[in-house]
Formats: sequence, structure tokens, C-alpha cells
Amino acid sequence: MTTDPTTPRPRTARWLLRLHRPALYGFTGLVIVLAALQLALAGPWADAAARGWRQFDACTGTGMCGYDQNAILRYKDYYDYATYALDALPFLVAAWAGAALTGRELESGTARLAWTQGISPARWLTVRLAVPAALVTAGTSLLFWLHHRAWAAGRGRIDTLKTWYDLPTFHANGPTTVALALAALAAGTLAGLLLHRTLPALVLGTAVTGGVVWAAQRLMPHLWPAVTRVTTLKQGGVGTGILVEQGLVTRSGAHLPLPRCSSEAACDAALAKASGYYSAYHPYSHYWPLQLTTSALLLVVAGVLVLACYLELRRQTGALRGAGEATACGAKGILVGA
Repeated sequence: MTTDPTTPRPRTARWLLRLHRPALYGFTGLVIVLAALQLALAGPWADAAARGWRQFDACTGTGMCGYDQNAILRYKDYYDYATYALDALPFLVAAWAGAALTGRELESGTARLAWTQGISPARWLTVRLAVPAALVTAGTSLLFWLHHRAWAAGRGRIDTLKTWYDLPTFHANGPTTVALALAALAAGTLAGLLLHRTLPALVLGTAVTGGVVWAAQRLMPHLWPAVTRVTTLKQGGVGTGILVEQGLVTRSGAHLPLPRCSSEAACDAALAKASGYYSAYHPYSHYWPLQLTTSALLLVVAGVLVLACYLELRRQTGALRGAGEATACGAKGILVGA
């Protein structure tokens, strides 16, 4: 179908925002609520919890001792709520992208109608990827910065604060949340393009996002060189951080895996061959290198998924174009024969 070049092109971005206003309002509301919660966690709630822990630590263990337990529990509980909500955000993005952004429009025929109104399929897909990506990037960037600020406000002051290498905290504290959300957007969009069904695309997009999260967590410790620490058998233990590998060190310096002892005598025999333990781990100084390398890997995954979206759309629209041309030729043949 040809269009008049003088005809104004439809403002697809504005139309997309109007079409998905409920999702836009919901995402904006979620960002506002989580931002307000994390501002409270970084400010008065962190101060109150820290004061409660100082009171608790000042207790001598004799007699009655009063401390603000409610402030301690409030910080702990709401910190967990904010962390899990931020970690769940990529799954929500994937579910929405699969169900509403592409799946529903292809299922109802709205997408094909748009392609006959002067909007090319490539432009249709570009707008559906670019506009949500910009909004998701802005919202999740603000939220991970506020989460890291709330975590830093309690570091060294609140005894129940999660460690930096706790996986939910690690992802909520850094740009991996943004990269995961973008990969989830691409995964959901691809699911909708593949299935043309709302509910199946929702399930597939969410499942692919879960697989990406699992793979990222598995690969993350290996994306940056670990620090190796050697200790004596009496010292034992490892450094504080993300453990990559641990085992025994022989007197010659060779590394052996930790023994799986069936009895105390078997353990003693295995330890008799060793002079100490070795531990390969990531200390806190590796926090940002791990965040950035993991984010880069996830952005590559997102890019691959976006490319797959365009290839799938090209395949489908090419098939539709071929079917349309065949129908037109058949109709012409009937008229000529008549």
C-alpha cells in the first residue's frame, strides 16, 4: 500500500502512551510509592533504627533494658519490601510487554490495522520498544539509586542490614536492575510477536526473564577476576564477599577440592595432606566492577532479543505481503478469464 508523502504521519508515540495509559499510571504510581518509601528508609527510619540498635548494644544483659524494637523492625521489614518490589519490576515489565504491548495488539488485529494507516511495521515496533525503554530506564535508574542510598544509610549502623552481596540487595542496589528491566521488555515483546496471544505471551515473556535472571546470577561472579586468600587450617574461613571457589592447599601449593567426608577419620586423613585453605572471592571493592560487567552482559542479551524482534516481525510481515500479492494476482486472473 502506498501513502501520499504529503500526508502527516501519525504521532505513534503519543498514540501509544494514550493506548497504554493504565500501565503508564500504574508504573508512575509504583515509582512514586517506592521512591517515597526509600527516602524514608534513607532518612528518619534509618536514624531511628540506628538509635534503637545503639540502645540495644548498650544493654549490659542484667535487669530490664529498653530499646526501640519497633524502629528496628520497621526498617528491616520495609527495606525488604522495597528490595523485593524492585527485583520484581523486570518480571512485571516482561508480563506487560508480552500481554499488552504486542500480544494483545497482534491478537486483536490492531497492529495490522495500524500498518495500513501509514505506519510501517518497523516503525510500529521501534516506537513500542523505544518509548517504554525510555520510561523504564528513567524509573528504574531513580529507584536503584534511592535503594543504594537507603542501604548506605544503614551500613555500619544497623546490625540487621543485608550484606552488599545478598543477591536481592545486590541487584536492587545497582544498574543491573535497569539492564534486567530492558532485557525483560525485549523478552516480553518477542514473546508477543511469536505467539500473537495475550496470556501465553505473558507467561513466555516472564519465563524467559526468569531464565535471564538465573543466568546472570550464575555468571556474575565469573565476570571479574576474583581475589584468592590462603589461610591456615586453624584459621579457616573466607573473606567477606561473594565466594567463587574454595578448597584445600597442599604443602606443595597445589589446590584440592574440599573433602566430602564419610567419617571423622576420613576428614582427618584428607586434612593431613593439606597445609591450609584457599578461597577465591569478591570483596566489597569489586561491587561496581561486578555491577557494570553484569549490566553490560544483560544489555548485550537485550540487544540480541531486540534484533530477534525485528527479524521475527520482518518474517511475519514478509509472509503477509506475499499472501496479499498472491491474492491480488489470483483476483486479477479471475477478472482476465472472465
